[in-house]
Amino acid sequence: MLRTHTCGELRIEDVNKEVTLCGWVQKTRDKGSIIWVDLRDKYGITQLLLEEGTTSEELLKKAAKLGREFVVQAKGTVIERMSKNDKIATGNIEIKVSSIEVLNPSKVPPFTIENDTDGGEDLRMKYRYLDLRRATVRKNLQLRHQLMKETRAYLDGVDFIEVETPVLIKSTPEGARDFVVPSRMNEGEFYALPQSPQTFKQLLMVSGFDRYYQIVKCFRDEDLRADRQPEFTQIDCELSFVERKDVLDTFEGLVRHLFKAVKGMDIGEVPHMPYDDAMKYYGSDKPDIRFDMKFVELNDVAQGKGFNVFDSSELIVGINAKGAAEYTRKQLDALTDYVRRPQVGAKGLVYVKCNTDGTFKSSVDKFYSQEDLKEWANKMNAETGDLLLVLSGDIDHTRKAMNELRLHMGNELGLRNKDDYKLLWVVDFPLLEWDEDSQRYHAMHHPFTSPIPEDLDKLENTPGDVKANAYDLVVNGVELGGGSIRIHDKTVQQRMFKALGFTEEEAQAQFGFLLEAFEYGAPPHGGIAFGFDRLCALFGGSDSIRDYIAFPKNNSGRDVMIDSPSKIDQAQLDELNLSLKTK
Repeated sequence: MLRTHTCGELRIEDVNKEVTLCGWVQKTRDKGSIIWVDLRDKYGITQLLLEEGTTSEELLKKAAKLGREFVVQAKGTVIERMSKNDKIATGNIEIKVSSIEVLNPSKVPPFTIENDTDGGEDLRMKYRYLDLRRATVRKNLQLRHQLMKETRAYLDGVDFIEVETPVLIKSTPEGARDFVVPSRMNEGEFYALPQSPQTFKQLLMVSGFDRYYQIVKCFRDEDLRADRQPEFTQIDCELSFVERKDVLDTFEGLVRHLFKAVKGMDIGEVPHMPYDDAMKYYGSDKPDIRFDMKFVELNDVAQGKGFNVFDSSELIVGINAKGAAEYTRKQLDALTDYVRRPQVGAKGLVYVKCNTDGTFKSSVDKFYSQEDLKEWANKMNAETGDLLLVLSGDIDHTRKAMNELRLHMGNELGLRNKDDYKLLWVVDFPLLEWDEDSQRYHAMHHPFTSPIPEDLDKLENTPGDVKANAYDLVVNGVELGGGSIRIHDKTVQQRMFKALGFTEEEAQAQFGFLLEAFEYGAPPHGGIAFGFDRLCALFGGSDSIRDYIAFPKNNSGRDVMIDSPSKIDQAQLDELNLSLKTK
């Protein structure tokens, strides 16, 4: 080894040791008669000391020429620091240098490689290999490593086996767009990169593997945002001979283990909420239950009073912002502007202040008496000092808008603490959802999800009423993972394909291998997949998964560091029997 110790391990008890350190020069401070050098590696920072009178002139000159990010080897003796630094682990000692060797010089980096950098995101992504030297970024990847290690430890401990599944697979029409790969040896044919290993893990259950997992790369060609990348990582799992409770218990155990091992937290029991209740009371299939503010429907007490906006609405729904009655007119106008934003889409906002003297002040006093407003307040369990916020319109749109307002108020009132974790299983989703554009049903999860047994007979006549034997794990309003009990019977799978608008020929062409496998003794099985990048961001208290990926893409799906995607030359296109259309 070129070093005896790392830059993060020496302590006061190491005083008088002769050591050799290697690392990058974080900064130098040249005071003329004395030079300090902060030497950094993956493990920390150690201060080097060169002092006139005890250090040779040649060595002082050499140290004075060290630039930021030079790679150096330093030899010397550990001594106690006169001026200690309690902000770093090595802050009680420094190295009295006897020799320095420059292993590699460095150009001046385009941004400061410190926790608080002066580099913007685009610049740091272009030079990601430099950004990864920063302790804050490295800490994120160390958290990712720890979560991956603990995931494997838990799943290995409950008899799962990790199996790798193919990356070059068959394109299917369901779900997001596939990334496709042309086949040189099979002219005019293409592989697809997997959006998930779904069919392969089901085939592993048919194969008798019983408990499978994989920490696996998946690919989706879709528009990007902070929590989405074209390539992402899943904790992908499947179990045989299970019912829904078995799956939820097993993976609640995984999440409980991760919180305990990584954050030292006990999450307690995880409640279950039917999808219909999640939509009715929160307007979202991934409700944030760190705070209350449930929806209250007001149609029976708000309609028939001459206020046409409400009288013509399919749904009138309100939330109770506890203690917010002192909101000023300016703040209330800001809330109205917020709900009118295109992203929220409400036409307006009605408010009711529950005054401390027991009276009510609303934006619709012209239409509603004090007794009327008291009815609203009673229905919403309001007390003096509370603020009632009400939206109206068609059911789906109004619930969606109220969900946005509820989350906004949660932020405004400081109710969404990132250090407070509330977990929830959302269950009993609709199996299918109607798509107006294609005029057919689509699978809400995927076409291999089993209906709940009691709804199976509805599949042909009232498919929109069928509930799925599916479940999502939601943490603080973020979907962390989801899965279902799968269809394992060929006949039921064929009925599902038919409900989705597949002809027999299309189903056979796309999924004939799976249907045939079901004829050879497929066990009842179910599984789940967790978004591993989201899990890392959640544990790290960040909204962006990019911070937890070593080499992420930007919002345009580009890797600006290696300039990808990029054109390929004509010879490669010819070899693949491809031609590019020119505009």
